[in-house]
Amino acid sequence: MSKVCARWVPRMLTDEMKQTRVTISNSMLTRYNKNPADFYFRLVSCDETWIHHYDPESKQESMEWKHVTSPRNKKFKGSRSMQKVMATVSWDSKDCLPKGRTMNGEYYANLVRQVRQSIKEKRRGKIRRGILLHQDNAPVHDSHVAAAAVQECGYEILPPPHYSPDLAPSDYHLFPNLKKQLRGRRFQDDNEVIAATQAWLEVQNGAFYKDGISAWQKRWNKSSTDPSPKSKVPPAPVTTQDIQGRWKNPADRKLIC
Repeated sequence: MSKVCARWVPRMLTDEMKQTRVTISNSMLTRYNKNPADFYFRLVSCDETWIHHYDPESKQESMEWKHVTSPRNKKFKGSRSMQKVMATVSWDSKDCLPKGRTMNGEYYANLVRQVRQSIKEKRRGKIRRGILLHQDNAPVHDSHVAAAAVQECGYEILPPPHYSPDLAPSDYHLFPNLKKQLRGRRFQDDNEVIAATQAWLEVQNGAFYKDGISAWQKRWNKSSTDPSPKSKVPPAPVTTQDIQGRWKNPADRKLIC
């Protein structure tokens, strides 16, 4: 017998939620296996995340090569800054799509229209074949004005399982890699955060974005047999309070992509 730590999971799911994960995973696998190339071509993923003006490196990330006789460096434990920017990123298997500013139902409605226009300019034939939009179930996404815009643009919504960041490409691939590159850097204001984030997104090649979508298939396979979500660290989901009540001045709501 040995003493072990509990494993963090995003949320304790009910049996009904677990069954929904299995059902959605099997449905997505079936759809993907019918025509993988078509799935890659038609898919667009959209999600949000907070980016802090300063996020300290983890102990593992701050490791340095040292000679066996060299003294070990000391590093004071840091904490995240209170200032932060919410980034909204729309992307597909090739690159990042458009940019926006204010997060509410009207903003998201405008964003999905911008995404459609960007796809029309960059991805010939994608609109004709039909766009598969993957998004989480945040209140902003489910608002009446946003839902009307999605329907107007002719998007088909791929159903997201509840509390399952391990089945969301932005949560398991795009945002972790983005934040890993930004950790340890200090930004003086929101504009520096926005510039650094946009610069990182723009230099990623098509293989990076396609890898994030490709990993989805393996996660569906695993979820179809093991319905419990896997996560080492509990994520910080975007709540209604975050979106609507965190800022006193609407001008402080800034987003990226």
